[in-house]
Amino acid sequence: MFQRNTDIDRRSRFVAQGRRGAGPVVYWLSREQRAADNWALLYAQQEALDREKPLLVVFCLVSDYPGANLRHYLFMLRGLAELQTTLGRYKIIFDILEGSPVEVLPPLLDRLDAHLLVSDFDPLRIKRLWREKLLARIQSPWHEVDGHNIIPAWQTSVKKEYAAYTIRPKIARLVGDYLTPFPPLQPHPHLGPIAPPPVAINRLAAMVVDRQVGEVTWLQPGEQAAGQAVGQALRQRLPGYAINRNNPCLAGQSGLSPYLHFGQLSAQRLALLVQQRKEIPVESREAFLEELIVRRELADNFCLYEPDYDRFEGFPEWAQITLNAHRKDPRPTLYSGTVLEQGETDDHLWNRCQHDLLTTGKLHGYLRMYWAKKILEWTREPEEALALAIQLNDRYSLDGRDPNGYAGIAWSIGGVHDRAWPERPIFGKIRSMTAAGCRRKFSVETYITTGGQP
Repeated sequence: MFQRNTDIDRRSRFVAQGRRGAGPVVYWLSREQRAADNWALLYAQQEALDREKPLLVVFCLVSDYPGANLRHYLFMLRGLAELQTTLGRYKIIFDILEGSPVEVLPPLLDRLDAHLLVSDFDPLRIKRLWREKLLARIQSPWHEVDGHNIIPAWQTSVKKEYAAYTIRPKIARLVGDYLTPFPPLQPHPHLGPIAPPPVAINRLAAMVVDRQVGEVTWLQPGEQAAGQAVGQALRQRLPGYAINRNNPCLAGQSGLSPYLHFGQLSAQRLALLVQQRKEIPVESREAFLEELIVRRELADNFCLYEPDYDRFEGFPEWAQITLNAHRKDPRPTLYSGTVLEQGETDDHLWNRCQHDLLTTGKLHGYLRMYWAKKILEWTREPEEALALAIQLNDRYSLDGRDPNGYAGIAWSIGGVHDRAWPERPIFGKIRSMTAAGCRRKFSVETYITTGGQP
């Protein structure tokens, strides 16, 4: 008799009841683009094994996803091609459906008489809009699994948390129960439909609407490359994390955010590995896990419970008041969006930040704050600053279009998850950052000359 794993089950929730059909369990993969350490895939397989059903994994390729361009699509498609091969070794079929999930999922589920639909949890607006529209079009039962957070976001909190200090104790109470080893994915014994052809990367990439930002070559995509990058981070980067993380001239951060964003790496697996790595000093281990768990899950909480996570109205009341009071403050200079995009301001440190973003698709975490706050200083109003910072980050950063990015920009410009600071022009009580402050952290001149460490 099949024995269910309750550790897998408790990471899921119902989206819709529906009618179980005679066909396969379908896992609509989106946020978690990996075979290993994927709670949603494990849940879908558990349902299929329990009911003796085939298992089909699908990805819906939307060619005009907001903010995404060829840089992001190629990184993603190369990872998905590897995923298809990996899943094939487990006798699990993976296929890419071309089009919006609202248009392509319902006919697939109907044609297959799907037994169950399983999907990834995602708090972003576009994913939730898809979800609302799909609810009216599908008949299958639908379960959602949070494989992105260590603790499912709806379990951690039922409301928007004010700051890290309010969500931290909630995570601390639950993390010991959820930060557990992963059960293995099994070769699937119940064969499904005929396997589709291999992922056609070039043909699918040719469908991408925004082709103006080119691919980066310094970072290889996919689960295998992510695993190698984790090994390097554990050996070389994370032992000095507590001391070096705010210095962009050193390889002091993990460098793993693109893999985490595309779901080619599990945050839970990474946390387990860091916990086990005794060569990493305690202060570095704790500092990194604070960012990986508390800050990441706080960002998901913000986007889940704040409908205006990318708008001025999503700022806390005190921040809106202080920014409104300083709307008419004279700016030292005003730059157009084009000048900012090309990194042609009079601030050489900021220009270097923007050039890193343009050419590598990555900006050091500490400098992301300086970069965003200067945009507030150089634009006419906070709404313009917020929109422009999001546009540039989403367009050029490999890990853009992500709750971490929206929460980080809202922190920088709108005081989200922060507190009021001494008042000053333009910023009001929003925390400010200056080039002089950066010089106290690292050699600004070295960074301007050589750029940051990827």
